[in-house]
Amino acid sequence: MKKQITTLDHEFIREILNQYDNRVIFEKTNVVPDETEMLAELQKIIRIDELSSKSVLGLDIFQYSSYGEFEQMLIPFLFKTMLGTTIDLCLTNHPFIFQNYTRESIEKRFISTGDGGFLIFDTPLHALLFASNYAIVLRIYNAFHFFPRLRKIIGGISTRYAITYDKIYSYNDNHYGRAIINNARILSRDSLNRCLIDEHVHRWFTVNIDGIENLQVITIDDISNIHEFNQGYDKKLLTTGNDKIFGHEANRHEGIINSDILKIGKIKAKETDINIYNLHLQVSMTLVNNDDENQKKIVTISLGNLNTTGI
Repeated sequence: MKKQITTLDHEFIREILNQYDNRVIFEKTNVVPDETEMLAELQKIIRIDELSSKSVLGLDIFQYSSYGEFEQMLIPFLFKTMLGTTIDLCLTNHPFIFQNYTRESIEKRFISTGDGGFLIFDTPLHALLFASNYAIVLRIYNAFHFFPRLRKIIGGISTRYAITYDKIYSYNDNHYGRAIINNARILSRDSLNRCLIDEHVHRWFTVNIDGIENLQVITIDDISNIHEFNQGYDKKLLTTGNDKIFGHEANRHEGIINSDILKIGKIKAKETDINIYNLHLQVSMTLVNNDDENQKKIVTISLGNLNTTGI
């Protein structure tokens, strides 16, 4: 079964501090106290070794500050609207992979930054599929198929992507952890509209599907045999629902038709160097207008780009 995100309880921590510490202390002679007992109690409730790893997808509107003030005020609305549409696409297009998610559960784990934000998923595959569906929504917006008059007013937009995989925990209804910290650092270092992943994401795909390059040939049945998808997932959905990207047979005409990965540099996080990779996917998908199901269109998009200029 998938691991739940560890939640730190404010009142529980406060009780430990009340028992073993003083809120304020003024003595004539300062003495460094012995923290051994309190540290042991805190370690019992935090259980650092048991923190679960989650994948974080960071989205950032590229060059947001270059838009006019009027357009800047509309972009958060546009981003939220595209995010909602992307959630619906993921739930519809990938019924097996996203079966443990709802719109509410995804939105609850969304950390907004105004011109973007961070989404928390169980695996890097969830994050990558969400990014791919978001890129499709972004393309149909830029191509004047999604709120075309709003598109004319705001103009075209571009997005930077980052995917990380590391420890996450919850405190006071907010989420924290290395996966979020590293993701923010990667986005801040990227001066282009790329899709960057960290070495933990790269390793996850290497271990589970023998490398990201195999995204273009794996099937939904292969995915169902990945450890994280082999427990707590209803295999009946493999036959009752069709995945728009991963079929039961490898298909280079629809889905992920090309995948490229290149190591481009390092960033330092907590005194540790993290290798960064540039990911480029080409995804082809048939889209149906929910307001008029007679309207269909095949769209091919690129997630990220092939520019490998440093980070």
